[in-house]
Amino acid sequence: MSAIEKLPAEDIPDNGLLRFLTCGSVDDGKSTLIGRLLYDSKTILADTLHAIQRSSARRGLDIVDLSLLTDGLQAEREQGITIDVAYRYFTTGTRKYIIADAPGHEQYTRNMVTAASTADLAIILIDARKGVLTQTRRHSYVAHLLGIPHIVVAVNKMDLVDYAQETFDRIRSDYLDFANGLGIADVRFIPLSALHGDMIVERGERLHWYDGPTLFEMLEGAPAIHSEHDEKFRFPVQYVCRPQDSANPELHDYRGFLGRVESGELHVGDRVTVLPSGLESRVRDIQVLGQSLPRAVAEQSVSILLDDEIDISRGDMIVRSGELPQVSKNIDAMLCWLSESPLDPRRKYLLRHTTRDSKAMLAAIAFRVDINSMQQQPAERLLMNDIARVSFRLAQPIFADPYAESRGTGAFIIIDESTNNTVAAGMILGTAGGDSG
Repeated sequence: MSAIEKLPAEDIPDNGLLRFLTCGSVDDGKSTLIGRLLYDSKTILADTLHAIQRSSARRGLDIVDLSLLTDGLQAEREQGITIDVAYRYFTTGTRKYIIADAPGHEQYTRNMVTAASTADLAIILIDARKGVLTQTRRHSYVAHLLGIPHIVVAVNKMDLVDYAQETFDRIRSDYLDFANGLGIADVRFIPLSALHGDMIVERGERLHWYDGPTLFEMLEGAPAIHSEHDEKFRFPVQYVCRPQDSANPELHDYRGFLGRVESGELHVGDRVTVLPSGLESRVRDIQVLGQSLPRAVAEQSVSILLDDEIDISRGDMIVRSGELPQVSKNIDAMLCWLSESPLDPRRKYLLRHTTRDSKAMLAAIAFRVDINSMQQQPAERLLMNDIARVSFRLAQPIFADPYAESRGTGAFIIIDESTNNTVAAGMILGTAGGDSG
């Protein structure tokens, strides 16, 4: 019985939710790492384990292929690679996890961007035999660009280099040279063998020279989301609830504003400002399924009731008074182009920011990033997987924060209205002009 199992339920710590991403080059062992983590932490259901045991036997393998836990697509299993983002959910009793296993191939950079957009920690896998590769730098750059605050560099397959400390130290030095130039602040290193389980959950006996935490201990101790610094309250309105029930007079004057708290927290009695009108009011009640709460916190879906009758509709935003975001029709952003069709600078697109949509025209492409060399290059158009700094002019103002301050209100997507496809994802650097017209 573990120490956690011995504790009374009320004494078991809750470390919050952690979303993390695994990425690296092809065949670095990402899927095996996740499988080993789930297997050694005893979070695999018995029927799932039996299924992968049968699949492994059909392949003629002597050991269980733990990568099958995440390589769910038949095409991936046939090729032995990951071509889409695979998600896994598990809990250890002290923390809930959402794992995203990102593809390793260069042509699937856009899939990695999708997975990184909600991650709080990234595990960058490096094959101990190969060291820091171009794809290592590419994924590290994307993780840094997408604002993932914590990076763990896992030097895998140490069993294939005789668990040599010199190999680990050389890779660590090479990566730090690159990371320092990119501005990555929080990076930790760990040697491991996903195949044999060394330094995943158990320490093993072959990496005695490493005295740091295991990967599992790093994950358990990582800061919870929205806990590292004070955040400004942002509440994009999704729906206005006005019940039409003449038989219930209590509902006659009910006017609730429904949505999801993107960041910060709000208490009953707080003064708030509604955008774009700029009108102020006081929070009369906060409800979830008709039950009143004293406060609303980040990522919680609630209904907010105000003291005053204010005209509010979907796409408006409720913020705490004195903590207003930037309101503008002009934005500067880093853009990841996701579509197979190139960006057409002459046409209009739809920009979706929180619950607000606006027609958008490309104003300029400042530069395109060469994802291999990290050099800035001039560009007149963008192709699939391109990352560039751009400017947009909008028909309607948005209420934005720089992505570095708030991922929820600093991000947007671009939609092609002719196909309704999402063609790009963007991270706001700032607003130009600050106009709210």
